[in-house]
Amino acid sequence: MARKPLGIIVNGATGRMGYRQHLVRSLLAIRDQGGVELTDGTRQPIEIVLVGRNAEKISDIAERHGIARWSTDLDEILAEDDLRIYFDAQLTSVREASILKAVAAGKDVYTEKPIAESVEGSLRLAEAAAAAGVKNGVVHDKLYLPGLLKLKRLIDAGFFGRILSVRGEFGYWVFEGDWQGAQRPSWNYRLEDGGGITTDMFCHWNYVLENLFGQVEAVTAVTATHIPQRWDEQGKPYQATADDAAYAIFEFAGGVIAQLNSSWAVRVHRDELVEFQVDGTEGSAVAGLHRCVIQHRAATPKPVWNPDLAEVGGYRGQWQQVPDNAVFDNGFKAQWEQFIRYVVGDGAHPYDFLAGARGVRLAQAGLRSAAEGRKIVLGEIELTDQGTLPAVGCARRRPSRLQRAPDRRTGAESTTTPRSTAAGAIGGTPEDREHLDDAT
Repeated sequence: MARKPLGIIVNGATGRMGYRQHLVRSLLAIRDQGGVELTDGTRQPIEIVLVGRNAEKISDIAERHGIARWSTDLDEILAEDDLRIYFDAQLTSVREASILKAVAAGKDVYTEKPIAESVEGSLRLAEAAAAAGVKNGVVHDKLYLPGLLKLKRLIDAGFFGRILSVRGEFGYWVFEGDWQGAQRPSWNYRLEDGGGITTDMFCHWNYVLENLFGQVEAVTAVTATHIPQRWDEQGKPYQATADDAAYAIFEFAGGVIAQLNSSWAVRVHRDELVEFQVDGTEGSAVAGLHRCVIQHRAATPKPVWNPDLAEVGGYRGQWQQVPDNAVFDNGFKAQWEQFIRYVVGDGAHPYDFLAGARGVRLAQAGLRSAAEGRKIVLGEIELTDQGTLPAVGCARRRPSRLQRAPDRRTGAESTTTPRSTAAGAIGGTPEDREHLDDAT
């Protein structure tokens, strides 16, 4: 017996992330393949309904992709009983209010991140969803990348023995926009518009780290605005007020240490735009977006330090490729399929609003660490009968052009301290906000 199509409301399909990854590469692909395959061999078809503020843009997308229903009235769409899932990819500043409306209407909710502007807002969403008994999920797309899936396979197999440390590098050079156009929108570099690499990337790092290595217990971070002036989409110069680089140390139970650098002011000299090296007592691995290489304890060479002799052959050839052993689908699409199965009772989806709240909290803790120059210890985050737990964060302020801080050794003022960005909330962004480039 054919299943009734599952109605999915998509709010924010005019933005790059909402359109490219979620609509075109995920939901339309699922629709065109006949739905999501379930464990009993049947397929759950879907119906896509678009909602947004700009009627011209929404109607154009609907016409181009054969989507019959669209609206600019969110309340009207939420009142439709045949629409089961609400998805939010709009700007962060209006996300919380929209999701609360969807929860009140009894919809199951799937959303981009950050799920709200603050930890308190994130926990309000989690509490509302729990009280209403609706299913909820947050995008964790990087966990579905081939390179990280291979890394997870190694961890589950015990390849590393006892894991000692993790080192991660993410970033690339984003052109200033004067003589060559920038690859990222100008709001990324304006704090007042919700920009900043810490708020962008730490939500990603939280779910990657906690699902591979365990929950982060403490963070120490330094942020910087390396490029103080950029040029916007109209070719006009503007002052960058948000951080374009973040250098962080994350601590886990059991002594594992992760060091992650995130930068839009770095030129790439690695195989992929993001790479994680994991070192353990029995072996090591380097995982990127697609590739993963390993070096086992028994096959580890014995490097000898000799600065008088040039290296011959290099070290990369001493590592072994981890085979695919599977066909990997688009990460966004794979998670959409998992969430849809969860909604219809055909599997689990552990990445809920509380997981999203932990990501927001880590971003706030990183900004607070950079602003205060100290380690921030994170406690448990959960729903309580007394309400939400307090956020980790501090008041939003604009970074100075050159922040002067006392030298801890001499007490004298230093003029070389990197600029810090502090924020107690993750601000709103233009409609086309993108949390990580399509390239990653």
